[in-house]
Amino acid sequence: MTPAITAQEPFPHIAVLGAGAWGTALALAALQAGRRTSLWVREADVLAALRAAAENPFLPGVAMPKTLDVTGDLAEAAKADALLLVVPAQVLHGFAQSLKPHLKPGTPLVICAKGIEQGSGRLVTEVLEEALPGAPQAILSGPSFARDVARGLPTAVTIAAKNDLAARLQASLGSASFRPYASDDMTGVALGGAAKNVYAIACGVVEGMGLGENARAALLARSFAELARLGEALGAQRETLMGLSGLGDLVLTATSKSSRNFSFGVALGEGKPPGGALAEGVATAPALVARAKAAGVEMPIAEAMADLLSGALPLGEAVMRLMRRPLKAEV
Repeated sequence: MTPAITAQEPFPHIAVLGAGAWGTALALAALQAGRRTSLWVREADVLAALRAAAENPFLPGVAMPKTLDVTGDLAEAAKADALLLVVPAQVLHGFAQSLKPHLKPGTPLVICAKGIEQGSGRLVTEVLEEALPGAPQAILSGPSFARDVARGLPTAVTIAAKNDLAARLQASLGSASFRPYASDDMTGVALGGAAKNVYAIACGVVEGMGLGENARAALLARSFAELARLGEALGAQRETLMGLSGLGDLVLTATSKSSRNFSFGVALGEGKPPGGALAEGVATAPALVARAKAAGVEMPIAEAMADLLSGALPLGEAVMRLMRRPLKAEV
């Protein structure tokens, strides 16, 4: 169980490293919470657009307040009191290494990525610990679309960290519209945020194939059962997986057309080439399966999705493989 959370003094200066839609939305949330906020931008064209038009091409139609400090200087941004790392899971290790020379000792690092590292099968928390051993770290995840957060619509997420760091971050980012709930279960939050993208693609495939609402509901329920089994094996708390960063994020991502992963799956199920940015679940699927096998956990839905996405399994056969599984007790 997560211990009682004691109110803490907020960090005065927050820097968000990564200016995609999600990073920009988190920067706006930090501003709304009353923090001095910096947004580090990697792409020169995005930096120019932000400075010229006060709008991010990744988040069109959302005005950037003049109080937001936009910079392309990573060393300058790293001077903040707490850093939100909003980079894709597959490049987190390399980015952490590039950040290392600029870090002040003891600066908290908040992972805002969802995924499992290909090749190693490491959760994002494990990736950061390997890249920057001993650095204070936290992870932020939950059912949250960037545009809703940027528009100030009600959103609740989980922030997990050890000791009093979660409470300090909660105080630093919380506002009337952005509600972070504190936890100490970093494993559960990291796993829930990663696995839900794979299952969202699967639910999209069911939608795209026209298999009906019954099939999608069953798939969603069985997907969560798989997630819970792996979570137990890795030492995650079941309360975490039942909460915002587990079941909550899974339901949102696996049922909404605003979800990149669900939409990817719909296109796949319809036999169309998925458009737009590549869904995170594509890279996560084989890594999730590898991690589950290493832990001795059977995950037939994730395995079918990994084989489907790799081209090793035809679309119709992926569904039939799951339907032919022996009937057994529901666990």
